[in-house]
Amino acid sequence: MSPPRSRLTPAAAQPPPRERTLIHHTMRFISTRGLAQPLSFSDAVATGLAPDGGLFLPEKLPDLSAQWPPMAGLGYAQLCHEFMRHFATDIPEETLRRLVGKAYQGFDHAETAPLVALDARTYVLELFHGPTLAFKDFAMQLLGNLYEHQCAQRGESINVLGATSGDTGAAAIHALLGKPGTAIFILYPDGRVSPLQERQMTCTGADNVFALAIDGSFDDAQAALKTIFGDTAFRLKNRLSAVNSINLARVLAQCVYYLYAWLRLPQEARANAEFVVPTGNFGNVLAGWLLQRMGVPIPAFKVATNQNDILYRLFTTGEYRVADVQPSLAPSMDIQVASNFERFLYYQLGGDAARVRAVMATCAKDGVYRFDKFEHSTFSASRCSDAEIPGIIAHVRRRYGYLVDPHTACAFKDLSPEKVSVVLATASPAKFPETIREAIGAEPKHPRLEALRKRPIHKHKLPASVEAITRFVEAHAV
Repeated sequence: MSPPRSRLTPAAAQPPPRERTLIHHTMRFISTRGLAQPLSFSDAVATGLAPDGGLFLPEKLPDLSAQWPPMAGLGYAQLCHEFMRHFATDIPEETLRRLVGKAYQGFDHAETAPLVALDARTYVLELFHGPTLAFKDFAMQLLGNLYEHQCAQRGESINVLGATSGDTGAAAIHALLGKPGTAIFILYPDGRVSPLQERQMTCTGADNVFALAIDGSFDDAQAALKTIFGDTAFRLKNRLSAVNSINLARVLAQCVYYLYAWLRLPQEARANAEFVVPTGNFGNVLAGWLLQRMGVPIPAFKVATNQNDILYRLFTTGEYRVADVQPSLAPSMDIQVASNFERFLYYQLGGDAARVRAVMATCAKDGVYRFDKFEHSTFSASRCSDAEIPGIIAHVRRRYGYLVDPHTACAFKDLSPEKVSVVLATASPAKFPETIREAIGAEPKHPRLEALRKRPIHKHKLPASVEAITRFVEAHAV
């Protein structure tokens, strides 16, 4: 008989602590490659990819070591505001509070990110209660509000360009649906996302949404995107902004649910906790690791990959080697070029931007880089093949009476018996009915997804070439 599950209910929401740090400085954001001018939060968000090809990071991470304990009683939106105010210092505090509060109104669970206890050593952090039923909604809903605010404040339009392996595109599109002054262009690998993921991108009917189905892999799409953003004249002319996890606001917003879960763990579990994170692009787990660097004492992280295992190989061998993408049952992790790794690399190299440039140039040229004495930090890693995923889904269902999607299933591979595992459930099982049916003989359903089946698909097929994509964007940009 499966042990009972419990949702950990937070203490009643309280107002922000009276004793809190007053923030008088303006936080600036620098490029990992060191050749771009530091920017304010809003400018870094609007720019996305730094002009030198690097990724933005805070010039100095705040020290939250004395500030996180009093945050334990805050609701999710309050906690997000308390965290983001350290970074969005160029946005008036009440405005930021409003933008954050609005971001999480469309989530269908009272706790926004409920922490579910499967047993005394196994927890699941449910991150699929947003509009598109995936963890990307946590950052995208806030980013959409930030874009809308910038358009109104500056009287300018923004054209958002992103690439997706599945969930990012849907979350980005639903964050910007019908927002004035915006258009969104999402590149995705045609035939390599789940049917329901594709419908979430192509069945909106919104005039400002362009789903671009490219002939190639996600890595092809991401490479084209980086080249396009590297063309400064084109980017400025068409007022482009990046919505992928290369956008700093995405990573910062994702830090919050790690803190939210950490504060809801039993006191005795915190000292031995390991967050287990299904990831392909490294952005999700990087957010938790950055929170650790800010003084929240999370002991460990586990990078859970599917059969596209570049991150598993990195953390077990010290070698970063790009391979061909293998389409899988966990398509959002079908990535072999983990773009957010550059942010981790910056810290690993002690903030030496010249060395970051050299390593990234070698990776781009040779597709491989071998690290001498690679410091794993607090990371471990696991790999899950397609053949294993249905069996893991069935096992978790039998043991705990709990249903997971294929990405979350990868995280249940080889959980440490010595640690308290906090598994990030990154998507609703209802988004992957075929795989769930194979695993347990039944299909989960969700009313939001069922409604999509009746709507027509509207997509634009393009080759994975910079020329074709830039022509399309220029023709439809606002």
